[in-house]
Amino acid sequence: MHRSILQSTPFDTTESPSLVERTMLDIRKYIYGNGLKPGDVMPPEAEISTQLDVSRTVAREALRGLAALRIIEVGNGRRARVAGPSAEALSVIIDHTVHTRQVSVVQIQDARRTIEMRTVGLAALHRSEDDARALLETIDGMMAAAKRSESETVMELDILFHEIIARASGNPLYSIFVDSFRVITRQTWNIGWRARGNYENRVENIRCHERIAKAVVEQDVEKAEAAMSEHFDSSFMTLLRAGVK
Repeated sequence: MHRSILQSTPFDTTESPSLVERTMLDIRKYIYGNGLKPGDVMPPEAEISTQLDVSRTVAREALRGLAALRIIEVGNGRRARVAGPSAEALSVIIDHTVHTRQVSVVQIQDARRTIEMRTVGLAALHRSEDDARALLETIDGMMAAAKRSESETVMELDILFHEIIARASGNPLYSIFVDSFRVITRQTWNIGWRARGNYENRVENIRCHERIAKAVVEQDVEKAEAAMSEHFDSSFMTLLRAGVK
């Protein structure tokens, strides 16, 4: 039987939250105190309102706030459910910090390099046959799209390539981190595509991905990390030459 929202384990907070923020905290207490998992159904809005002694409007805004943070999922006519892992909230933060010039694209890429050097090593150790197949199929797709000069298709497959490696690492946190970087890839992709200038240079970038993929398939950690390092060196230089800071 589920514990009451008000009986759930308290959170420590040094701030004085607003009523909506406090309600968001209390709803999170309920989730964690009852051991809810992704996909589990939350109490109805009316029940949350009654148990927490807040208006339906406050309860609704709290649920919307948690949905924006991807802690719960809400849909028209359906009860809220506990959400699974998602990079969306972190992606919004990264996008915001870049656009407000708190963090540069180069700094984001530097952090990404550190993370992906680790993920590719783990992927080489833990990848499944399905992971290996998916990586090689993605490379084939990138090559075919490059021949057709389909920049957007190559970009989406590039994003998928890095996400496959992150998932193959076996650590779901790395998947969240790597997935969150897609917003930066989409912002800088056309700059890099134009800076590479011609088909040969663009294919060489894909060949670099191919070297990463083959090393992961062969489960060669050293080669995988070296190929990923080469990839980021090339990407850094391309963006810097194009004037990205």
